[in-house]
Amino acid sequence: MNKLVVSAALCGVFASFNAHAWGNDGHRAVGAIADQLLQGSSAEQHVKALLLPGESLEKIAIWADCVKGSYCGPQSEEMQSYVAANPKHSEYHYTDLPFQFTHYHDHDVGTTDIDIVQTLKQCIQVLQGKDDAASNPHRFTPRQALLILTHLAGDITQPLHVGAAYVDQRGNFVVPQTQTQVDSVNLFDARGGNNLLLDDLKLSAQSAQLIEAGPADDKPAASTQPARAPQTTRPFHSYWDTTVVNYVFRRAGVRTPQQFAQKVIAAQPQVASQSGDPVQWPYAWADQALAVSKQAHEGVAAGTLTRQTSKSGESYAVWALTVPDNYPVPSSSLAKTQLIQGGYQLAAVLKAIWP
Repeated sequence: MNKLVVSAALCGVFASFNAHAWGNDGHRAVGAIADQLLQGSSAEQHVKALLLPGESLEKIAIWADCVKGSYCGPQSEEMQSYVAANPKHSEYHYTDLPFQFTHYHDHDVGTTDIDIVQTLKQCIQVLQGKDDAASNPHRFTPRQALLILTHLAGDITQPLHVGAAYVDQRGNFVVPQTQTQVDSVNLFDARGGNNLLLDDLKLSAQSAQLIEAGPADDKPAASTQPARAPQTTRPFHSYWDTTVVNYVFRRAGVRTPQQFAQKVIAAQPQVASQSGDPVQWPYAWADQALAVSKQAHEGVAAGTLTRQTSKSGESYAVWALTVPDNYPVPSSSLAKTQLIQGGYQLAAVLKAIWP
């Protein structure tokens, strides 16, 4: 199979790994789906009680990313207070299980006590009314719990936010059995795909043809994204965060998160559901994302390790990545499924909390 050949150049270390799953449109699509599914329910009223006038799940879906910097505008007092009380908040957004795993288990390789599964559990417990030290170690308020839950319900469906690649010096994907094996000498954490680099120009050229020619729901809508300046490489993680969402919208023939939500709900998709105590649901969500992460890595291969030096003088490892030359088509189909899954999961857990 022909491959997209990629470069190993990178300008610098990424300051925050696994930072922006699905981008703004993707997260808002998850929130918009949940908004529409909650209409007329008891959960809708409880959600409104925690939101400010004019807010919706769609509008708050990016709040937990906005607190990471000023790119959403000036930080509000609410954001500043949250960041001060949660200095490791950027670590709430992901877990780094080897993508070859089938299940998330507490204390497995790549998991932490503050990763996405544990943080989702905490948010659900807070919204259930639990406020003891064990249930709410970070002292989230109910509003904060809703803000974070809404965002992380999207994050956990982004496959690279759950299933991570671990790579040896020769570029082989390997499976560490213990965290101590990940020594950054013989075995490396590829940081959720941030250190796996796609040739951005070649990918863009091929994907433009594939998205137009591949199977689509409707005639693709014109992109609403501003033109990007050409760049040499794109991290595999960044591709899954933002590029693939643009493909999803184009292939669905929509321009806005609300249009996407309306269209997918009208199609009555088959979505996996959970029962029982919703506090346990994030484990099933992680397992589902792991299965998709395996698909996201199918046909993907890393080259040999090269090292780059950041402007601050830090040395880091990167690998040139090759993907199948039709990769944008199956990846956009997977991403669409996951965005829908995220919206339905968010609505379901809120209805379970407030039946």
